[in-house]
Amino acid sequence: MPELSDATYRQIAALMHETVGLSFSDSKKALVSARLSQRVQQLSLDSFDAYLGRITTDADAAEFQVAVDLLTTNETYFFREPQHFELLEQELNRLRPQSLSVWSAASSFGDEAYSIAMLLSDLQQQGRLGSDWSILGTDISDRVLRSARQAVYPEARLRFVSPQRLKRYCLRGEGEAEGLVQIQDRLAERVQFGQLNLCRPIEPLGPFDVVFLRNVLIYFDSDTKRAVVDRVLALLRPGGLFFIGTAECRVPCATPLQSLAPGVFRRLPGPAR
Repeated sequence: MPELSDATYRQIAALMHETVGLSFSDSKKALVSARLSQRVQQLSLDSFDAYLGRITTDADAAEFQVAVDLLTTNETYFFREPQHFELLEQELNRLRPQSLSVWSAASSFGDEAYSIAMLLSDLQQQGRLGSDWSILGTDISDRVLRSARQAVYPEARLRFVSPQRLKRYCLRGEGEAEGLVQIQDRLAERVQFGQLNLCRPIEPLGPFDVVFLRNVLIYFDSDTKRAVVDRVLALLRPGGLFFIGTAECRVPCATPLQSLAPGVFRRLPGPAR
């Protein structure tokens, strides 16, 4: 098993920070070593230095993406933090909009985006939302986006989906696919996915009425968090809802916000402070 030296670790950490904004303190060295060591062995490399050489060359951009995938945790499931979906439903019940544009800005495997789609589809069928609604899911990881587009999940990931929604929007696998669930095409087609680095200028998107940026800010240092949040909020309409993870505390940004509930904010009119 190769050993990750302090010097090489600092170079890997610096590369991840400069390119995708990931922040790894000295205390995360063991975690980085554990997540990358198996990959180093799979490539038959004799050191982490050799692996660093691989991911820093333009010719091996694909391997850099593999490293990013390994260093970011993508644990997720449908209707995670259900109070956020309840608040969104209450807000839409109040407004009854005819159109709605939602952005899942760190969509991972798509659980969040398809959860939102289930809720919006229900509201449309009940006459509480117009038919002109759409969801965009973005992530930096090409691997998780490919999985999201396939829209196939282990049953355990849908443990908080009601039996009624499972019947309306999902197909259960049989035979070799037993234990898997596929999102029905009529719902999946309402969700689009694309690759996006939140730490770089964002191409023209939006504007959006609702933005979810949950459980991703934990990977960034304070300066990067502030830049990412303001960059994302620039695409949220004044009055729109902004969701972060309930454990991510007060959101650092210059954009004026009103706190509504843990992890939920409304963007206020006016320029960034």
